[in-house]
Amino acid sequence: MSNLAFKLSDTVSGLKGGVFALGNFDGVHRGHQAVIKTAVEKANGMGVPARVITLEPHPRSVFKPDMLPFRLTPGPAKVRLMCALGIEDVIVLPFTKEFSLLPAQNFVRDILMEEYGAQHIVAGFDFVFGHERSGTMQTLRNWLGPHGVGVTEVTPFRDEQGEVMSSSRTREALQAGDLRTAEHILGRPWSIAGVVEHGAQIGRGLSVPTANIALGEYLRPKFGVYAVNAGPVGGPLKHQAVANIGVRPTVDGKTEMLEFHMFDFEGDIYGQEWEVELIDFIRPERAFPDTDALRQQIMQDIETAKLRLTSPAR
Repeated sequence: MSNLAFKLSDTVSGLKGGVFALGNFDGVHRGHQAVIKTAVEKANGMGVPARVITLEPHPRSVFKPDMLPFRLTPGPAKVRLMCALGIEDVIVLPFTKEFSLLPAQNFVRDILMEEYGAQHIVAGFDFVFGHERSGTMQTLRNWLGPHGVGVTEVTPFRDEQGEVMSSSRTREALQAGDLRTAEHILGRPWSIAGVVEHGAQIGRGLSVPTANIALGEYLRPKFGVYAVNAGPVGGPLKHQAVANIGVRPTVDGKTEMLEFHMFDFEGDIYGQEWEVELIDFIRPERAFPDTDALRQQIMQDIETAKLRLTSPAR
């Protein structure tokens, strides 16, 4: 079975044994975190590594290639978040239409048992696998139990109002500009990471230099202006900023982009991988009659963002 197995720091191979958390984990929200933390606790108790088996690309991208971008955490971001929770290795199985035809029993026998020697499996209550999603948590118990491999099913993670944490709820909240709900489900502000690209230098001409990050396969949140924090991937996001997510109708109108301006920052970050976390939604994106009107609004947005980012309510 072809796979990519890696830590954040280096590529590893020949993984064998350990406790394996199974799932797609898009978003790594509080429900996913419960699964991962359970796997880490179980692994610590057994004295073995805690590992994850996941799929890339997301199956939805394979079966519905024309679907609008929807990812909350593309592969690299997902791996970073899982490793921060104590996972030692992430095994990424390439998902293809051919892979989707793999019978559930073959997945258990060939991948979980023979290739990776799983000693214990942890997954969420709704985890399914194999051709036509025929494998369930009960299937895992039936097939792994006789071989001495335990299976832990993690029950739905609910908030104080009894709502189940889910990726779909997170997407809906972000598309509505409801960052509070998204952060509540994720357990952290939602962020976008990518390589900083050169733009048309329009912001620099308006005395508000900006850095640009392509949205790629990330979900498109509500287009508009946000108060954000930014920083290099893997480090603290300590730079306060204002960002526009959308097509910049006054100056472009076509290219979907995350464009952010950091307060009191000087330096060349082009070509570096940066992360921007969304803290508060300020206003919807709109066109302005000219660049002077745009600059006036940007200056107002900057002041609003500074207030939002320092508000005690946060």
